[in-house]
Amino acid sequence: MLRAVDGLRIAEDLVAHPYSIPLVTRFRGITVREGAILAGRAGFGEFSPFWDYGDREAVAWLRAAVEAATLGFPPALRTEIAVNATVPAVGPDVAAAIVRESGGCRSVKVKVADQGDTLGVECDRVAAVRDVLGPGGTIRVDANGAWDPDTAVGRLDALDRAAGGLEYAEQPCSAIDDLAEVRRRSKVPIAADESIRRSVDPLAVVRHRAADVAVLKVQPLGGVRVCLELAERLAMPVVVSSALETSVGLAAGLALAAALPEPPLACGLATGQLLSADVTSRPFRPRRGVIRLDGPVPDRLAAVAADADRRAAWSCRLRDVARLADLTASPCPPGGSDPR
Repeated sequence: MLRAVDGLRIAEDLVAHPYSIPLVTRFRGITVREGAILAGRAGFGEFSPFWDYGDREAVAWLRAAVEAATLGFPPALRTEIAVNATVPAVGPDVAAAIVRESGGCRSVKVKVADQGDTLGVECDRVAAVRDVLGPGGTIRVDANGAWDPDTAVGRLDALDRAAGGLEYAEQPCSAIDDLAEVRRRSKVPIAADESIRRSVDPLAVVRHRAADVAVLKVQPLGGVRVCLELAERLAMPVVVSSALETSVGLAAGLALAAALPEPPLACGLATGQLLSADVTSRPFRPRRGVIRLDGPVPDRLAAVAADADRRAAWSCRLRDVARLADLTASPCPPGGSDPR
C-alpha cells in the first residue's frame, strides 16, 4: 500500500494520487491524459473523467474507482480477454503501423468523423488497416455520434466497402431515434456507446431497437457490478471498452469482461498503447491478440505525477465530486483551480 503522505486523502481509507501522462497521438481532441489513482484497502482504482464531464456525471466515475479500491472485483470466469487495437484519426501509413505493432490483435477499431476528415481520408485509413489484417480480421469504426442519419448511411456504405466488410459501426449518430434509423437503413450493424453511458435511460436503445451491440465502459457507468447488471438487462452482445485509462483503469474493464456470463466480443482494452507512459512498470499489453488478467501494481506513480497546478485542480475536482458521492473530502488547497 502506498503511504498516505504521498497522496490526497479523500476518505478514511482512501488516498488519491493525481497523474498526468502525454499521449502518443492526439485522441478525443486531447494530448495529455489526466486523472488520479485511488489506493484503498482492496487495492487500486482509477478516477479519470474527462473535463467535459460535469461533477454530477463524474460521480459514477468516482464510484467505479472506489469500488475497485475498497471492494475489489467479482470472480473471474476467464483468465484472458481478446482485445481490439485502436487506430486514431491518423494517415494510412501510421494506421498500418499501429496494427502491425498491436500485439497480434485480429480486431481493430478505427476512429472516423474526426474534424477535417474527408470520406476519402477515412476510406484510405480503413483500407490500410484491412491490408495489414488480411481477410480474416474484423474492423469496426467509431464516429462518436458525429453524423446525421443520411451522412451516416452514405459513409458507412463506403467504409464498409473499403473495409471489405465492417463488424459494426459504433455510435454513428448521437440521438437514439437517429441511431435506430441508421440501423434500419444500413446493412452495417450498430453499436451503442454514448447512448448507453451518457444516458439517464440506458435501456432506451433496446426499446427503440437502436443497436445490435452494447459498448460498456466501467468508469462512466459506475463500476463493474453496475455494468454486470446492465449487461443482463440489455440482453445483447457486449464489448467492454476503456475510457483511455492507465493500466489501473484497464484492470476494471478486464475484470468486467472476465466476469460476464458470456464471453464478450473483442474488447477495447488495449488502449494503454496510446499513452507514452503508465503508472505501472508492467502495463497491460496484448500478446497474440489477448490480455491476460494480472492486477497491476502502480509502482511508477512518482514518474507520472501531476505537477503542482494539475494536482491542485484534481484535488478540487475530487473534493467536489466526493461530496456529491457522499464521501468526505479534504478542503481544496490554496491556489486550487478547476479549468472547466
